[in-house]
Amino acid sequence: ANECEVCIKVMDDVRETLSKADSRKKPEIEKALGAYCADPDAKLTARERKICYYVSPIKRDVAQPFSLGMTSLKVCERINKSNPEICTVKFPVKTDKMEKKDISKLRVKQLKQILADRGVECKGCLEKEDFVKRVQETEHLSTDEF
Repeated sequence: ANECEVCIKVMDDVRETLSKADSRKKPEIEKALGAYCADPDAKLTARERKICYYVSPIKRDVAQPFSLGMTSLKVCERINKSNPEICTVKFPVKTDKMEKKDISKLRVKQLKQILADRGVECKGCLEKEDFVKRVQETEHLSTDEF
């Protein structure tokens, strides 16, 4: 469901900095992308910086569909064709203050991702319940950044 979520957020943020007229001009879009990624006050998360890292060399390719008024999702899907890494960047699943019953509602794939984000292996985990237990045991390792 939330494919390309970090890319979409970055594109939406960049779009907000542009006037309606400028959002049709490729050089202005490229400048806005550069400014967004270089802004030290922006407090970008590690994942947003990663998108900037991928997008910076291909600003022109991003500006083309952007200037045609495509939605952020469409822009991200378009540039994902040239760099399949872009849509693999996802926001971390928030687990702090989650009840056990909420954690057990997550899919095993999400539980594995949470553990991977924390740098934890789940040796001998076979059942979903094993992964849920391991996520709870490593709660103290959860962070927004890596």
